[in-house]
Amino acid sequence: MPAKKKTVSSRKYGPAASKSVENALHREKKGTLKSGKGGKGGTVKSRKQAIAIGLSEARKKGAKVPPLSSSSQS
Repeated sequence: MPAKKKTVSSRKYGPAASKSVENALHREKKGTLKSGKGGKGGTVKSRKQAIAIGLSEARKKGAKVPPLSSSSQS
């Protein structure tokens, strides 16, 4: 008897979240992405930081993104 395939989606992020991250990466590449509250910080140089900002923006918009882990909230 063949094994059944799972039909439950196991995607961590929704399409709106990936769009937000893509947008943040484009802004980082152009040099217009700022870090900090209200964009008062310096220009973002790191891809990792740009992805984190994109996911944070997606969370604020209510997109499907897992909540922050307790280790990164401190």
